[in-house]
Amino acid sequence: MMVRTILHVDLNNFYASVECLYRSEIRNKPVIVGGDVEARHGIVLAKNNIAKVAGVKTGDAIWQAKQKCSGLVVVPPDFRKYLRFSRMAKAIYANYTDQVEPFGIDESWLDVTGSVRLFGDGRTIADTIRQRMKNELGVTVSVGVSWNKIFAKLGSDMKKPDATIVINKDNFKQLVWQLPVGDLLYVGRSTRRKLEHRAIFTIGDLAKADVRNLKLLLGVWGETLWQFANGLDSAPVRKAGIESIVKSVGNSTTTARDLINNEDVKLIIYVLAESVAVRLRAHGLKCSTVSIYVRDNELSSFERQGKLTTSTYISGTIAQKALELFSRNYHWNKPIRSIGVRGADLVTADQHIQLDLFGEDPTTKEQLEKTIDDIRRRFGPYSIQRCSMLNDRQLTGFNPKDDHVIHPVSFFR
Repeated sequence: MMVRTILHVDLNNFYASVECLYRSEIRNKPVIVGGDVEARHGIVLAKNNIAKVAGVKTGDAIWQAKQKCSGLVVVPPDFRKYLRFSRMAKAIYANYTDQVEPFGIDESWLDVTGSVRLFGDGRTIADTIRQRMKNELGVTVSVGVSWNKIFAKLGSDMKKPDATIVINKDNFKQLVWQLPVGDLLYVGRSTRRKLEHRAIFTIGDLAKADVRNLKLLLGVWGETLWQFANGLDSAPVRKAGIESIVKSVGNSTTTARDLINNEDVKLIIYVLAESVAVRLRAHGLKCSTVSIYVRDNELSSFERQGKLTTSTYISGTIAQKALELFSRNYHWNKPIRSIGVRGADLVTADQHIQLDLFGEDPTTKEQLEKTIDDIRRRFGPYSIQRCSMLNDRQLTGFNPKDDHVIHPVSFFR
């Protein structure tokens, strides 16, 4: 069986690098790209190397970053610029393969197995891409080269900026197994703590652990992580140009202030649920599952999901399910900074449904929400709103449908 050659290309300090290209006067200063301090919490989305050396971390509140680094330059994000550079980067990747799978706006996997006879081995292609990115776009990238996607991503994380790391079957135990287990893709803080309680501190410890014990500890996920650690990931790199099948529709937001009670959360969830419902209707879809994402003010987060009795694109039904999930799973140990609502298990909206003989007919609400869509299209998103939205305009005065918040896509599809 042919050994694959997969690259993971990571644009270094992407947002900050692009901003420095546009503003030469800040290139030699500590720079962060952060949210709107007034309208949002203002967390650090990206930083340049000078800020990084000063101890600034992605996710820091801007006031924390300023305490760590005097003379810090704060630049608001401009996703149009980042999307433009992301597209130009993908145009360079397309010279070497049509199998380019984005992982967020600034990272991509490339399967160049079929190109090595034309352009050289994985390292040669990686080095060529690094040089072209510097010459043609003015930004640097780190590239990991391996036979699977997991190790390729680890390689791109090992040395930054502007480096190529090759992880092959001869050196992966030496390079990968010594890394902390938390460095492995999809080992979050909670999973890392569980593993460390079982004396699994490195990726090598995970690889050598009994897979049966891992399944008892983490369920099916335990076996998946064990496969990752042993280099057994066989997930393909998706071909560029293939439209992703829509698996879910969601919106999230970092709120204007910390949420401190259920009423605050209710307001945000209704704003987000309305956006999700509008987008479902626009795509002719309904969701059968609702999930929520919650992150507190110390950046700990969790996701929960629940099935609906009937698939829907009605905002009130989605919001009620989201609130039910929230009240069942959050106990207010800390204020909340971010919330997300997502509709999943999508079905086409025009399929036949079994109506409840004694329940409410959903078609009336569906028609009402379509009418509201028409009004908003004609007169703007704030032309018709729920009365509760007027209770706290600081919290509810945003339009998530038109916010271009970009999150990494899931590895699993």
